[in-house]
Amino acid sequence: MFRYIIKRFLMALLTIWIIATLTFILMMSIPGSPFNDVSDKTSNEAVQRNLEAHFNLDQPPVIQYVHYLKSIATFNFGPSIKKPNDTVNELLGRGFPISFELGIISIIVALISGIALGVLAALKHNKIIDYMAMTIAVLGISIPNFVLATLLIQQLAVNTGIFPVATWKSPAHMVLPTIALATGPMAIIARLTRSSMLEVLTQDYIKMARAKGLAPYKVIIKHALRNALMPVVTIMGTLLAGVLTGTFVIEKIFAIPGMGQYFVQSINERDYPVIMGTTVFYSAFLIFMLFLVDITYGILDPRIKIHDEKGD
Repeated sequence: MFRYIIKRFLMALLTIWIIATLTFILMMSIPGSPFNDVSDKTSNEAVQRNLEAHFNLDQPPVIQYVHYLKSIATFNFGPSIKKPNDTVNELLGRGFPISFELGIISIIVALISGIALGVLAALKHNKIIDYMAMTIAVLGISIPNFVLATLLIQQLAVNTGIFPVATWKSPAHMVLPTIALATGPMAIIARLTRSSMLEVLTQDYIKMARAKGLAPYKVIIKHALRNALMPVVTIMGTLLAGVLTGTFVIEKIFAIPGMGQYFVQSINERDYPVIMGTTVFYSAFLIFMLFLVDITYGILDPRIKIHDEKGD
């Protein structure tokens, strides 16, 4: 298991380096300068040159790349170009906790509701509950979260006034964005749990457990559900990545003061430190979460440890 963890950790570091390098190349390939906006007071050429020197933008790409890697290694992304009073780390410190809170709440809601819906559909296979559950799942997969967010705002905020629309001040403000963000992953988890449960419930060890007279809830929870959740654990990394990156869109729609607003603004303003810092930070965070999912999968399925020990 230790070798398995080390291997995954080294692969995570390599992936972060590749993403960081590609991000740098893309930033360097964009023509122009973040200081050449004629509407900006700093459009004077001499001032532009001084600013470019301050942010190392006048250096050769190789030198800039070295500074960039150093900032990643020290987790110090420097000051924002368009917000000189703020560093990228300060922007991350303000925005990421809100984005993280929205993402974690959404993935928890998706997990609980998706697993419950999938188990219920499997236990009531080919019955009205099964059809209703799968209809909800299909709709959840089919409707994009930004469309669902617009519908929720129109029906539950504007028309009825049940929930507030914007910002992130109270639990009531969290309901609509959480629903919009969690519905898609919930639908995927529900469909996967249902199909996996249907397969597990036909296995011999489940029939044996029932033959021994175990209570139905013990058969389902203790024996069937653990094995049925293995495919769900497998895709959790992908779902988590989708939810956390999807918060940018939802934050924009609901005017949530998370990292989404800074990232979108940085792209529009070509604020290189914020763009690259945010991209690398989110990539590293998501890769770390995928790493935890891999370890969790290895713990739940002992065959992975045996497989790795054999060196296959």
